[in-house]
Amino acid sequence: MDQVNIKTVPPEVSIELVEESLSLPDLNDLCDATDAAIEAGGGFGWLELPARDILERYWQGVVTMPSRKLVVGRLDGAICGTAQITMPPNNNQAQAHAAQLSSIFVAPWARQYGLARMIIEQAEDAARKADFTILNLDIRETQEAAIALVESMGYVHIGTHPFYANVGGEYVAGRYFYKQIRNA
Repeated sequence: MDQVNIKTVPPEVSIELVEESLSLPDLNDLCDATDAAIEAGGGFGWLELPARDILERYWQGVVTMPSRKLVVGRLDGAICGTAQITMPPNNNQAQAHAAQLSSIFVAPWARQYGLARMIIEQAEDAARKADFTILNLDIRETQEAAIALVESMGYVHIGTHPFYANVGGEYVAGRYFYKQIRNA
């Protein structure tokens, strides 16, 4: 009997800044990836899965808010991870140089392809293009892989909040970081 050689094709990975509304397939992918991240314990604040309509409205709101930018990662075309850049309000002139990086996640089924690093790099690039010099971020201390990643990317740990989150009735510490992404 002849052996058949099957070549595996590496998955296609891409990162993009969402600049218009999400298509229905993209919204579904994003909600599915969010559900998977929440179930795996990394739901950027959510501890339990929200109803699908709540999740859909959340993501639609993120995309339409002028003070936010959404970066998405795709694996074989499906959205599987995100990061958000939140700009300071117009009345905060003293901190107009700094944006907040948040809602960073990659669905468990899409990990180990370098997507989290690429998503953060794209977010940094978008923040630089928007004239920010600093990105701030905070991470639950239990997110050890995320902490190791941002530290490897040059984010500086500036403090720990011992009562950052309450998970299952227990307080979890959170770590605060910043990175200078452009000279002033």
